Amino acid sequence: MVGWSDQRFIKWLIISVLLSFQACDFGLDKSKSEKNIQKEPVQSSLDRVLQNGRLEVITDYNSVDYFIYRGEPMGYQYEMLDQFCKTIGVKLHIRIENDLNKAFQKLKEGRADLIALGLTITKDRQRDFAFTEPLFITRQVLVQRLPDNWRRLQTRDELEAKLIRSSLELAGKTVYVQEGGVFKKRLETLADEIGDTIVIIEDKRDVEELIKDVSDGKIGLTAADEYMAQVLQKIYPDIDVQTPISFPQKLSWAVLREEKAGLLKEINHWLERFTISREGQQIYTKYFAGNRMSSARRSDFHSMGGRQLSPYDKEIKAVAAEIGWDWRLLASLIYQESEFKPDVVSWAGAFGLMQLMPVVMEEFGIDSTATPAEQINAGGKFIQYLDLQIPETVTDPAERIKFILAAYNSGIGHVLDARRLAEKYKKNPDVWTDNVDFFVRNKSKQSFYRDPVVYYGYARGEETYNFVNEITERAEHYKNLLPK
Repeated sequence: MVGWSDQRFIKWLIISVLLSFQACDFGLDKSKSEKNIQKEPVQSSLDRVLQNGRLEVITDYNSVDYFIYRGEPMGYQYEMLDQFCKTIGVKLHIRIENDLNKAFQKLKEGRADLIALGLTITKDRQRDFAFTEPLFITRQVLVQRLPDNWRRLQTRDELEAKLIRSSLELAGKTVYVQEGGVFKKRLETLADEIGDTIVIIEDKRDVEELIKDVSDGKIGLTAADEYMAQVLQKIYPDIDVQTPISFPQKLSWAVLREEKAGLLKEINHWLERFTISREGQQIYTKYFAGNRMSSARRSDFHSMGGRQLSPYDKEIKAVAAEIGWDWRLLASLIYQESEFKPDVVSWAGAFGLMQLMPVVMEEFGIDSTATPAEQINAGGKFIQYLDLQIPETVTDPAERIKFILAAYNSGIGHVLDARRLAEKYKKNPDVWTDNVDFFVRNKSKQSFYRDPVVYYGYARGEETYNFVNEITERAEHYKNLLPK
């Protein structure tokens, strides 16, 4: 017979076992439910780029990768990036960073999607970054100054005797290298291999600046990638770049490691086709064969040479100050209209740097005999007139400029029509981007230009839409590369 205390014990034991089974079942259910919960997918860089409609890229400013020449953004990296962005249907937004350490840090922090430079692939870099298929296979080379009398030397042997041609000859020498690059590590390895000291000084300046200092005799030696050194040798003929200090290496673009399946895959797929295409070969030849780029670099109108955008920079800056515009934006408008040619006449009769129509020229007191300064001054007054026609409700300065540019191209009437269409179709009439620009762009379609709210009829809206985009995008390049 079981006593009262025994019954209580048995009852407690049964309840405990049941509870333990319940707990086990609950644990299993919890495990299953956790397994079945689908985590929110992390948005890849490619998805973000396509959604935002722009690719944020870091590149550097030099005579090969990215510069302005006669008003046009140019450079090997720039043209490659521009073609890639056109292929995937997004806008290119470039950030300049000549400090490699800062460039990699910005990529880590998500302040860019891509670093587009000739980056050497190393194990250290591969811990945090993934690299595209190579754009180049190149070597690191020593950059040294030719002797002062090198043109007068009788034989090649005499010249060779005065130059460093062996790693052993670097013993005790001082070499300046770009900070954050791979050149320091390579020279340290060389020092170990030759069993002697090479004095390595890391410098915050970029490779081109260091090469210029070698050419000018301010420093003795530096190191560079061979493809870059050979181009710059055409600009600085007093340097020698014939001494290799490394084996061939791959140079690529970089993304974050986690972007392997997204942005990296898309770029590699594009590179595989584009680099062997006719257009890809033409871009390569343009920058790495012949002497066109070296002669351009010596021009007054190269952003790294004379640092002038046009012969009329002074006049453009003066008028821009009067109308409250950044001078580089006004310069971009003038380039769009005339490529800085003061006597050009369009098929419609528009004249001069700012392509003013005869009725506008008459209104502002000039004719075809006007000087460039007078043309720019009249154009500034016309811009101020258009600004007064844009309603005060357009308060954002950047958006207001786009309305003015559109009116400059197509006339204020068509812009006001597009605002009325935007309001009718529940878009914001005071915002150009993704609002009024849609209706300007489509004002060549009957469904829009015959709408009762439209007073000025048909317009070649696609032309106006592109006009605004091209001027504002070019102005951003000018702002990247030219001082305010």
